[in-house]
Amino acid sequence: MAASSPYQLFDMVVKRREQITPSIVNVTFTGDNLDEATTLAPDQRVKLFFGQEQADVPAMASRFAPGEDWYAAYRKMPVQERPCMRTYTIRAVRPEHKELDIEFALHGDIGPASRWACRAQPGDGISISAPHRDYPGAPVGFEWKPPTDPRHMLLIGDETALPAIMGIIEELDERYRQRARPRVQALIEVPLKADCRPLPSWIEAAWLPREGLDCQYGERLVQALRMLSLERQSYCQIGAAELAIDIDQDILWDVSELTPTDHFYAWIASESKACLDMRRYLIDDRCIPKHQVSAMGYWRKGKVHQ
Repeated sequence: MAASSPYQLFDMVVKRREQITPSIVNVTFTGDNLDEATTLAPDQRVKLFFGQEQADVPAMASRFAPGEDWYAAYRKMPVQERPCMRTYTIRAVRPEHKELDIEFALHGDIGPASRWACRAQPGDGISISAPHRDYPGAPVGFEWKPPTDPRHMLLIGDETALPAIMGIIEELDERYRQRARPRVQALIEVPLKADCRPLPSWIEAAWLPREGLDCQYGERLVQALRMLSLERQSYCQIGAAELAIDIDQDILWDVSELTPTDHFYAWIASESKACLDMRRYLIDDRCIPKHQVSAMGYWRKGKVHQ
């Protein structure tokens, strides 16, 4: 039977936990209905729900009937009882094993997600709102939509975008295994030198650890982007990068609308201030057409994004 909405609630428990690097942990979940979950792109967004305490189980799928407006009911719950909701990226889904992977960037006890991931053990329960495999409508919840004939792609992100970037690179490596490869440059900011990970040799990757440096989140990305050798395009519209948005009040989310003749594509996901700065640089300084740039503020320093 076809699903009535693109996303569905699933209750999950931790099956295993793997420390990928000092700052990144991969948690594999399982659940009775996770064979119905899917992912549609490497940057597939999902909502995770955490209990107020580590031992609390949100059981979001069990709370609501199929088709019920769970979000409206969720908003009406007393704040002290409402599970914490945060946005994450699916790293992998294995429906045949009823498994789903999420990579967490660990920042200690500064937020409910990082706090939970630091302590997660097999059997701990959380819930997820994830795409349903049988939904017949248009796919939603992702922004990785590269050109049909790319010649140059630019991937930029901090550790919160690392799961998406790793998935994108894996997809590209598979897609172009037997084909002429486009130029792919990747700028990746991480907390520590030990957080750098192997990538295919044809990817022009620069890992940018903040370790030992007195710099803000995203500062190294901004600096590295300005040092890249990017061809200045003929298109230029002064002020095109200016957004009518207050990044302290709203989420920066401006995505590309590529045409069949586009060959360049920039995908940026990071702290919002840095993301906005990089978007302005590409469009205003390098004259990249606005519709070739996807810029997503995954988070804002000092502000909680759900």
